[in-house]
Amino acid sequence: QVQLVESGGGTVQAGGSLRLSCAASGYTASGYTYSVSCMGWFRQAPGRERERIAGVGSSGSTSYAGSVKGRFTIAKDNAKNTLYLQITSLKPEDSAMYYCAARFGVCSGNLATMMGGVNRFPYWGQGTQVTVSS
Repeated sequence: QVQLVESGGGTVQAGGSLRLSCAASGYTASGYTYSVSCMGWFRQAPGRERERIAGVGSSGSTSYAGSVKGRFTIAKDNAKNTLYLQITSLKPEDSAMYYCAARFGVCSGNLATMMGGVNRFPYWGQGTQVTVSS
């Protein structure tokens, strides 16, 4: 069974930076290779739907939501089975619970095509809270 564990969240002032990590385990036991997986970051603020914000395909191609493009960078380290999200120029509206998600197989294209909806991902982490103060 694939497990994802996020870390790196916290409380920062507007304009600050954070690096979120998502460590994956269980791929080998599940018969899959971490490098051949579609992974992404979602976030959910109180009272709002979970929204996709960044994705990375098995080829390394990346895609971002317009609200975070230029400020967030997604990266996947296949040697460490770890997904990262570097967040810069944080704004109060970035405050949310951040989740990583994974599914087996390839993905590419723009964010909507690459990621699809939350129901496309069978594996989720528990989330890490990011709070940005003004």
